[in-house]
Amino acid sequence: MASSLTISGVDAGYGAIRVLNGVSLTVAPGQTVALLGTNGNGKSTLMKCVMGMVTPTAGSIVAEIDGSLHELVGLSTQAIVDLGIAFVPEGRRLFPKLSVTENLLLGAYRQSARVSIARNLAFCYEAFPRLSERRTQLAGSMSGGEQQMLALARALMSDPRILLIDEPSVGLAPLLVSRTIEKIKELKDTFNLTVLMAEQNFTQAIRIADAGYLIVHGEIVFEGTSAEALNDNEQIRKFYLGL
Repeated sequence: MASSLTISGVDAGYGAIRVLNGVSLTVAPGQTVALLGTNGNGKSTLMKCVMGMVTPTAGSIVAEIDGSLHELVGLSTQAIVDLGIAFVPEGRRLFPKLSVTENLLLGAYRQSARVSIARNLAFCYEAFPRLSERRTQLAGSMSGGEQQMLALARALMSDPRILLIDEPSVGLAPLLVSRTIEKIKELKDTFNLTVLMAEQNFTQAIRIADAGYLIVHGEIVFEGTSAEALNDNEQIRKFYLGL
């Protein structure tokens, strides 16, 4: 059963600095939704709100998982992960002095994922052959593209229902960006995931997005229900295409 995420009227910030203003968006079951925007407009802050790393000052964040509704505001990050929500942060945030396999095993921290460790580990090595080849290599000695593969695979080890991915293209060469985006779609389809992806690379994001939102200065200024709608929007063209 696919899961969903509904964010309603979220305000958030850091101390006196307000970053998000009344942000609302929906990720329907089985969708990949792109949260589009340039740096500094609140994408990462919204992701952190969903994961319990930043507490909103207003609004609600509701996840429906396996038929049950869960209000995420007020829950700890551990409790949110335990529900089946995984996060691939910007910059990967791996354990650089641990091996590929050790990083992957740490991704299976969630109690319900531990019974599937062997199966998920085998799948990750099949989905990312390069990781299989470098099982004993330290994560910090890998290339940016390899580290991004490892970050995605580590998130899958938690056996998630909802996957949040923050800026998967950052620091990668264009060819690797394309391959990473394609892999996200492949993994979403294989695991029947619901995906919210924050991305500033508009051209790549809409290749796999079922819908998208444009966030500017902490506010949603456009919602597109399809890649075509995103392409045709004047604000999108202005921000990304310079037209």
